[in-house]
Amino acid sequence: MAERSFKKEVQQLRIPAGEEFRGEGILAITKGLLQAGVGYVGGYQGSPISHLMDVLADANEILEELDIHFETSASEATAAAMLAASVMYPIRGAVTWKSTVGTNVASDALANLASGGVTGGALIIIGEDYGEGSSIMQERSHAFAMKSQMWLLDPRPNLESIVKSVEDGFELSEASNTPVMLQVRIRSCHVHGRFITKENKRPRYTLKQALENPVRDTSRIVLPPASFGHEQEKIQQRWPAAVKFIRDNKLNEFFDGDFNDIGLILQGGLYNGVIRALQLLGLADAFGNSRIPMYVMNVTYPVIDEEVVQFCEGKRAVLLLEEGQPDYIEQNLHAILRKAGVSTHLSGKDVLPMAGEYTTAAMKNGIESFLRARQPDALATHSSIAADEAGEASMAVHVGAPPAASTPRPAAVPMTFHPKVKALAEVVPARPAGFCTGCPERPIFAAMKLAQADLGQHHVSCDIGCHLFSILPPFNLGATTMGYGLGAASSSAFNVKTGKRSISVMGDGGFWHNGLTSGIGNAVFNKNDGVIIIVDNYYSSATGGQDILSSRAENADRATKNPIEHAIRGAGVKWIRTIDRTYDVAKMRDTLEEALTTTTDGPKVIIAQSECMLNKQRRIKPLFNKAVKDGKRMVKERFGVDPDVCTGDHACIRLSGCPSLSVKDSGDPLKEDPVAHVDNSCVGCGNCGEVAEAAVLCPSFYRADIIHNPSGADRFLGKLRSAVIGFLQRRRAARQTRFAL
Repeated sequence: MAERSFKKEVQQLRIPAGEEFRGEGILAITKGLLQAGVGYVGGYQGSPISHLMDVLADANEILEELDIHFETSASEATAAAMLAASVMYPIRGAVTWKSTVGTNVASDALANLASGGVTGGALIIIGEDYGEGSSIMQERSHAFAMKSQMWLLDPRPNLESIVKSVEDGFELSEASNTPVMLQVRIRSCHVHGRFITKENKRPRYTLKQALENPVRDTSRIVLPPASFGHEQEKIQQRWPAAVKFIRDNKLNEFFDGDFNDIGLILQGGLYNGVIRALQLLGLADAFGNSRIPMYVMNVTYPVIDEEVVQFCEGKRAVLLLEEGQPDYIEQNLHAILRKAGVSTHLSGKDVLPMAGEYTTAAMKNGIESFLRARQPDALATHSSIAADEAGEASMAVHVGAPPAASTPRPAAVPMTFHPKVKALAEVVPARPAGFCTGCPERPIFAAMKLAQADLGQHHVSCDIGCHLFSILPPFNLGATTMGYGLGAASSSAFNVKTGKRSISVMGDGGFWHNGLTSGIGNAVFNKNDGVIIIVDNYYSSATGGQDILSSRAENADRATKNPIEHAIRGAGVKWIRTIDRTYDVAKMRDTLEEALTTTTDGPKVIIAQSECMLNKQRRIKPLFNKAVKDGKRMVKERFGVDPDVCTGDHACIRLSGCPSLSVKDSGDPLKEDPVAHVDNSCVGCGNCGEVAEAAVLCPSFYRADIIHNPSGADRFLGKLRSAVIGFLQRRRAARQTRFAL
């Protein structure tokens, strides 16, 4: 069950040629694949292209009608290896994943694919997760393209350009026998727009034809001596062919302007932000017409030397806008201009941030600094716009923003914030990212804290996924995270005989992605004595709630309901404990303590199972609401805190951290500290009460049943309970000592 369904939107993929298509970037990418005659598609979900995988899954019926094979790959390496179908056969194939972490996983297959080259078009759609909203290490995909000499497209973020880049990418790949990477940022994935459609195409050569007519060419296989020739082929044949195709088909774009002795060179993906920055400077209109000439690099690798020289000749200075570091393109342009004897001054990271996302505000400041130094009269029409009036520039974070003067930017500039943000930070405490309300992973780490309170602190290796939030308050657990499914592997060095064992964590998504072999298999083979916790929440929840091998869901297109425990036993693990309800904090604590103290040799594996609460709510809420609407008796559990019993020590919050567990004024002048309070976002998981009981805290938590469409018996019991409670309250009030004023 993905977090969003596209069943309705994918019907637009059937729109015939010549009509207007409206929608998101991810839908446009899918339409581009169909228009290009793709033969097979695969991939692994992850921001910002998770929804692209969801769109493809929901459009599977349409894909099958066109004889297009689609599958959800076990990992990015699996997806990359899938492109082997395009090595020997003229079949167009596309795969997608989150970069750069996904490209790291896929790099072995990609290197081999790029070495031998392809016959059919091979397109790798990578979601570039770089910048302030990213959840991963800050790296760029550009280095991978350079390393293996694959061509990198970075189209302007509008639907027409994106669809054209999909089609151009396949043609470029076939013209140069090289796999092509299509980079889409989060804004490209979710930008809305329109374009005129072309007809969907069936593959010119199908997978069925390939199977019936097998081809074998040893010159395309990466083995000596062929592998030595591949390097020469890249330089002597594929590169020139790619450059010729890019130039002849005008994949990069030139835009004229009024100020002909200066110019801007930019990555295609930055185009919308640059235009907005120019608008704020009074140098572009609402239709995107710029007064400064621009060279837009929709292909950022390879750089086309002749086009760079053509744009720069006759100009006093140009500014390159290249997001992120290292400054690969800037170094390349310096070399091109100097070798060609072009004296044009090239600015870039001297006025723009070396690292960090190029927001509109950052680019506006950089362009303004460049113009003050090189063309001050261009700013004559520009009246200073305050940050509060600058749309998306308002409240933006400036990372190393350059000074207004033309002095060189210092090597390191501290991060500065908008004054309102700074003032707010002084009175509002930082709010760390955390688990969702009712998350079944929260009680696992509450139990771990309780176990360590009894047995002392242990080394904890974390993993990619929702459970990574345990590193932050209130749990403060975990020392490292090395990659998806690598939780157990990252504690393998601690396989030494001491009084303590290491603890490692991985999710069910990470387990099937990589953890079974690199974590469990490695631990069995090396007789690792540590404890491994596998968080089984039924989905690949961190990437949007997609089904995986061990999901409990009925899935007509995929094989689910394959227990993790079976796979672990098959790998040779002897000590296994399965907890089918993680909210039982006491049981979780006791099981963890048993694993940490048992005399049994070999890895100790705890499988902690409970359904992801987000997906559970998506599943049961519509059913619950329909039942209530139909007049059926339905019960919803809620939890609360008795303010008269709560002492206000807040130990329950420190062991839970649930967003619904907050504080409020006690209403009692003798209680100065605020008391715990459960707000209306509670989903009734019961974790707060379980934690209070397991940790032997105060008995202030209670459960209340909210009954919709109550029966006669419910109404009678309600009246009876109210009468009894009222009697007891009146008796208590009568016994209280009263003092005369």
